[in-house]
Amino acid sequence: MPDVVKLYIETGTFSGTLDVQEQIRLDYEEDVRKYAEGLNQTKIISVYRSVPAQLAKENKKFQFNKISKNARSREYTGCIEWLIDAGVITECNCLQYPELPLKGNIEESKYKLYYPDTGLLVSALDEEAQEDLRVNKNLGVYKGALYENFVAEAFVKQGLGLFYYKKENSTLEEDFFVRTQNNLIPVEVK
Repeated sequence: MPDVVKLYIETGTFSGTLDVQEQIRLDYEEDVRKYAEGLNQTKIISVYRSVPAQLAKENKKFQFNKISKNARSREYTGCIEWLIDAGVITECNCLQYPELPLKGNIEESKYKLYYPDTGLLVSALDEEAQEDLRVNKNLGVYKGALYENFVAEAFVKQGLGLFYYKKENSTLEEDFFVRTQNNLIPVEVK
């Protein structure tokens, strides 16, 4: 049983659960330092830490310049792949067109990143946002990020791939697509 769930069952409250989640995130970062041989561990951790802020933006496409002013994709691609392979983040691929087939229709340079556990995303938010969430039930700028992350988490747990569509220079956008046998179903998260 996950430690956070166990703590909740034992105490009947959420008190202390953020501390457990924070420790899990710190353990992930420690694992990077132990196991990410041959890669820039600092950059891997920077990518991991940037996901919440990236999701809070209106344009949730992962942007390297949000990690560091002069960051370039070639410097971070291996870091992202390492985090995906480790199961610490989940990738949502951008489609060139909102149509089948999905895998042959991906724009390689455009994607969103999510945490595979929305509770860990909440624990990664700044203290002010966490306080607003707990006390005021105010999700603020993180509302869309939390909802999208929750849906992404649910889709991945159902074995579904993550795909989205965003037309350049347009407001035409769809948060997710789910494939049935012969159809593509758009999913808008509000």
